[in-house]
Amino acid sequence: MGKQSTPSPEATTKFSALNCINLSNPDINQSVKLLKQACLDSGFFYVVNHGISQEFMDEVFEQSKRFFTLPLKEKMKILRNEKHRGYTPVLDELLDPENQVHVGDYKEGYYIGVEVAEDDPESQKPFYGPNKWPAPDILPGWRETMEKFHREALEVGKAVAKVIALALDLDANFFHQPEMLGEAIATLRLLHYEGQISDPSKGLYGAGAHTDFGLITLLATDDVSGLQICKDRDAKPQIWEDVAPLKGAFIVNLGDMLERWSNGVFKSTLHRVLGNGQERYSIAYFLEPSHDCLVECLPTCKSDSNPPKFPPILCRDYLSQRYNDTHADLNVYKKQQA
Repeated sequence: MGKQSTPSPEATTKFSALNCINLSNPDINQSVKLLKQACLDSGFFYVVNHGISQEFMDEVFEQSKRFFTLPLKEKMKILRNEKHRGYTPVLDELLDPENQVHVGDYKEGYYIGVEVAEDDPESQKPFYGPNKWPAPDILPGWRETMEKFHREALEVGKAVAKVIALALDLDANFFHQPEMLGEAIATLRLLHYEGQISDPSKGLYGAGAHTDFGLITLLATDDVSGLQICKDRDAKPQIWEDVAPLKGAFIVNLGDMLERWSNGVFKSTLHRVLGNGQERYSIAYFLEPSHDCLVECLPTCKSDSNPPKFPPILCRDYLSQRYNDTHADLNVYKKQQA
């Protein structure tokens, strides 16, 4: 049982109106304008016409469901490792310890990262290494589907990063440098919410309130709502707005590293998931710069009157700390299985 606390006061409003960025729009200036407006307002926006077919997205969701319907005993055989690859059980993650009275998030997940062979020197880096996969005889074609989606989502993320760079008055390929997205830490996470009914007044959440750690997150969802955003985390009471699912679109949000890079100009917005009693599936794709990237204030975002607000930090150090802060100690599972 987590510590008993009194959840923060809050209010919920109707659905948030988010800008929609069409990645196939030949008018890049219009896309930049819409994205910049979204980043200054909520840090969330939709991306459509991104190049991944609806047919393939449906297949990825179907394969995700096939995994999560396996018996728990089978799923626990591929429990996540210290590099955050593999299965994460319900309550494994605790994102909002101040308000989550009951031990963790009511969701289960599956992490898939950049595939690097164990004998490759690069696999020594914290977020590189071999993935964990279900046995092919149990889920045939599963690995191939997820690896294809990982590749295609990376291209979508890079396309969004170009528009973000232009919105920050940088060269369009600024984030494509080798030390940034040229050697990206890109993590796919399948998510399943089992149908629990959340109750913020009792500290019960599908996913507790949090900001994402990296550059940007791409989120594909089914048609069940649950995602909420809070534009002003310091407001009392906090105002929470629902984000509507949009078929065929990615919901994109900015992460903490982009807030640091932009000196707070672009916000990494607080968000959470509330369960309404229905099963819900979503697919998150977290795009971060390389392990050795130094995240420091961009030249276009500082001046004598607006000096850097955050100290420089290596991507690997920041991500490692945030993951360790929000996930259960793996020794807990070893004791359960002993």
